[in-house]
Amino acid sequence: MLFTGRAHPALAEEVAQLLGVELTPTRTVTYANSEIYCRFEESVRGSDAFVIQSHAAPVNEWLMEQLIMVDALKRASAERITVVSPFYPYARQDKKHLGREPISARLVADLYRAAGADRIMSVDLHAAQIQGFFDGPVDHLWALPVLSDYITQNYDTSRMTVVSPDAGRVRLADLWSDRLNAPLAIIHKRRDPNVANQVAVHEVVGDVEGRVCILVDDMIDTAGTICQAAEALKARGADKVLAASTHPVLSGPAVERLNGSALEEIIVTNTLPMLNPVPVNKLTVLSIAPLIAKAIHEVFEDGSVTSLFAGVS
Repeated sequence: MLFTGRAHPALAEEVAQLLGVELTPTRTVTYANSEIYCRFEESVRGSDAFVIQSHAAPVNEWLMEQLIMVDALKRASAERITVVSPFYPYARQDKKHLGREPISARLVADLYRAAGADRIMSVDLHAAQIQGFFDGPVDHLWALPVLSDYITQNYDTSRMTVVSPDAGRVRLADLWSDRLNAPLAIIHKRRDPNVANQVAVHEVVGDVEGRVCILVDDMIDTAGTICQAAEALKARGADKVLAASTHPVLSGPAVERLNGSALEEIIVTNTLPMLNPVPVNKLTVLSIAPLIAKAIHEVFEDGSVTSLFAGVS
């Protein structure tokens, strides 16, 4: 049985259609004091339940809604409950940088477990270690095949260089490099010793002159990093600069920055809904629903989710 929260019902509807099942009718209400109420309008006893919820803003509201849905399923005797969270909430708070800080990604995993979840399914976790935060199976899905297939169908990869926008995404860029059989470049940000106060310069390590460069990242949030990286690549003689990212968070000034950037095309998936009223120019949105539907089918049939990602590791 499939269930959806209210954050991104269009994605859940597409997944349901691909699986050939109906979303379970659910009554969800937000009361005047902001408390959430949920009731399923069909029996869920003995079911293999998949609760789909994307975590766009307001993240806390949609997280709480999903937890309440999981708790309702547990109390209604669902046999197995899988949380399907295409964009894992609080994923960037996966470790302590300073004293007296939380590890919020671990807290979210604990909350899912306490609510009654038996399994978690997510797409492109910000840090692989999050898989170890949950005491149960975690299906880590990769959007790389979806994004890279689009690139190979629309661009000449023999002229392409894969670029990591910062040191933290080198591992991801390396996977892209193997997938496209393209060379790898890295953008290193550092402070300019000749200029006082926080002025960063971007050093490009790798061959980008005259090349089609594709910047890869797991998410675009405020778009500052990706737009600065695109400018640095153009300044080093790149012919074209593309961006490919799984999660279009697009907070704050992101849309304005992307529309004014040197990027030729911005390719994302629909793990999150597009909430900004101003459209992003040159934006291509690919559906992640077929990948999620296949993974749900494999879990339901006790098959292999790993087999969906042959050649990606």
